[in-house]
Amino acid sequence: MMKKAELEIIKEGKTGHGILIENDGFISLDFGKNNHQLKEDIGEKGWFVPYPFVVDAVFQKFGVKNANGRIYPESILKREVEKYQNMIAERMALGELNHPAESTIDLGRIAINIVELHWEGATLVGKLEINTTEGFRKYGIVSTRGDDMANLIINGYKIGVSSRGVGSVEQKLGQYIVGDDFELICWDVVSSPSTPGAYVGKPEELQQYIESNTSNSEKNSINEKINKIKNILKS
Repeated sequence: MMKKAELEIIKEGKTGHGILIENDGFISLDFGKNNHQLKEDIGEKGWFVPYPFVVDAVFQKFGVKNANGRIYPESILKREVEKYQNMIAERMALGELNHPAESTIDLGRIAINIVELHWEGATLVGKLEINTTEGFRKYGIVSTRGDDMANLIINGYKIGVSSRGVGSVEQKLGQYIVGDDFELICWDVVSSPSTPGAYVGKPEELQQYIESNTSNSEKNSINEKINKIKNILKS
């Protein structure tokens, strides 16, 4: 039997069984609480890196075609996220800086640990902790993948959040649908997203990310949370 690490990445517009990589989200210093304490402390203290360095992020969506032309059904993605909560609880929800072409996680490339995930309608959002070293926190010395990522965030760059999993893709009625055998491996941090409107930036960008088929009650709940974020940013 072929090992998961030997599976090929399924490219855009292709079917079959293999590694599925979807660049579905963003991290930005301008989203939610990411910009408050960090920007204030940098202004007051010069060089400053929080510890732990936790940021808000958008991770993925269900029911919408991404740039790879694939759709993740709600039941499948929610099932895998529910299973992934155990990894979060054990502080094993690790991710790398950039995707390797395999299904295993390389501990030498670890950049993040996800600490919280929840659904906002069809959108998966949450928090991740950047794995920084003492040398970076004290002196700005970049020696690990986590330090690299933290340096990009501090300098105001948007970074993509990308899922990695193993499963099948089938073509149904002209759509490429991820199959029930999908297994989520992790989320990594990359250079760009693939889901339309997948921004972790200003609150209005998150609002654009809400799927049009979300129920009115879900939209009202999300809008209330977005308005709270806006009020915090104005205070």
